Amino acid sequence: MKFGLFYEHQLPRPWHDGDELKLFQNALDQVELADRLGFDHVWEVEHHFLEEYAHSSAPEVFLGACSQRTKNIRLGHGITLMPPAYNHPARVAERIATLDLVSNGRVEWGTGESAALLELGGFGILVPEKRGMWREAVEQCANMMVMDPYPGYDGKYFSMPCRNVVPKPVQKPHPPLWVACSNRETIKLAARLGIGALTFAFVDPEEAKQWVDEYYRIFREECVPIGHAVNPNIAMVTGFSVHPDEEEARRRGEDGFRFFGFALGHHYIFGEHTPGRTNVWDAFEAARPFLPQGGPNRGIGTPAQLRAHLQGFADAGVDQVAFIQQGGRNRHDHICEALELFAREVMPEFHALEVDRQARKAAELAPFIEAAMRRKTWMSALPDQDIPRVLALGRNIKPAS
Repeated sequence: MKFGLFYEHQLPRPWHDGDELKLFQNALDQVELADRLGFDHVWEVEHHFLEEYAHSSAPEVFLGACSQRTKNIRLGHGITLMPPAYNHPARVAERIATLDLVSNGRVEWGTGESAALLELGGFGILVPEKRGMWREAVEQCANMMVMDPYPGYDGKYFSMPCRNVVPKPVQKPHPPLWVACSNRETIKLAARLGIGALTFAFVDPEEAKQWVDEYYRIFREECVPIGHAVNPNIAMVTGFSVHPDEEEARRRGEDGFRFFGFALGHHYIFGEHTPGRTNVWDAFEAARPFLPQGGPNRGIGTPAQLRAHLQGFADAGVDQVAFIQQGGRNRHDHICEALELFAREVMPEFHALEVDRQARKAAELAPFIEAAMRRKTWMSALPDQDIPRVLALGRNIKPAS
């Protein structure tokens, strides 16, 4: 099994000058440390206007900075918001390819449609339309990264003429494709479309096994790839705080994990938000006595407890676990200490089995991948004689008489 770090860039109120600067610089230091320690992935969200919960509105900038401070760790968009009002598909293709180039081919292309009304309303996106927007944009963005030239598109949610979208990514045909999943229905969709499932629902290993089994059954039987390659993988998130003493691990990490869940609920489920004025941390403190506890079943405890927790996911067939280590007011030094302890006492035994596991998985899925690729309907390339010529602006301006 592989391991990743998951960032929202949380910043509870009250805010002071320099807090955001410190937040981002600490995160860069953590990613650099994780790379040295042998972690596999870092995942960075894209959110807009979700105060305190997520100050990560330009993940391509943060991941670009990570690319220059690391050598091996995979750089994951977890996720890129695909409705065109957020990001035009051509701009997504350009940014993903550029990040792949500057990172020497380390990008994971996570996608999603968004769910918070603060975001959707801010960009004028209608809730009933967002799934269709996501699907159309993902398919065409993948085509843009591969086709030379892209023949153009006249769709329901965006249109553009024939253009050659450059640069092209290092990874061929394009970086591994994922979608954010918060429920079983989206996991089923991911399997049908041949893309990785970034699951952001906190489930226990028993439920995870049901999700994994269903995903791979559908992938084998029904997959019609939305991209030019498939990425059969499931990643799940968990909390993270590890220390030789269980009570100290809880003291360091439980409150941050609980704030993560509370702030998520505030922005997505039960909250009422006044931009620039609502104090989510104060609401959290008022609700704290009534919130569920964390503990070993949420990735918070001793190395032995975390090992047992993660073994349950490995036994369920989960491909990767991403840790929510930066939540609430969790301290930078505590996060770094936990990463070092985990890398020293827990991660090696899981990594030792990974090469063989990946080889077995590739062999088992190979015939199903071939069948899936045969089912795909490919976008037709334009014959050379049909590629339109575009005149430079000066060709359209008559000289002054």
